[in-house]
Amino acid sequence: MTTRPAFHLAIPVDDLPRARAFYGGVLGLAEGRSAEHWVDWDFHGHQVVTHVVADVRNEAGRNPVDGHDVPVPHFGLVLSVDDFHVLAGKLRAADTAFVIEPYQRFAGEPGEQWTMFLLDPAGNALEFKAFRDEAQLFAK
Repeated sequence: MTTRPAFHLAIPVDDLPRARAFYGGVLGLAEGRSAEHWVDWDFHGHQVVTHVVADVRNEAGRNPVDGHDVPVPHFGLVLSVDDFHVLAGKLRAADTAFVIEPYQRFAGEPGEQWTMFLLDPAGNALEFKAFRDEAQLFAK
């Protein structure tokens, strides 16, 4: 496997206990350093930090992709197909309201993938996806 640099992303939340319940409880991420108004999360080797912000406004708009209105901005992970389906099951068991339910996008085309979109408790949009062939991550 290729070693990739880890990314760092800081996102606004309005309620740190709810963020902990979602990122730590539902997604099962390990908590790193924290203080009264922020928490570091191990997002599969990447650092996502939830910062308490008084006036959270996350969604700038939507963009049509494969017949669905994708929330923008959003962030997430590319998982294996098996891990994608395990996470989808965990999210369903936690009664997660999906923005876009898990489905297979671009079937039979370059970049064929499973994808799902959801919002965290503060309204930050997340996408999790899994490619049939991860070598097609940037395929045209």
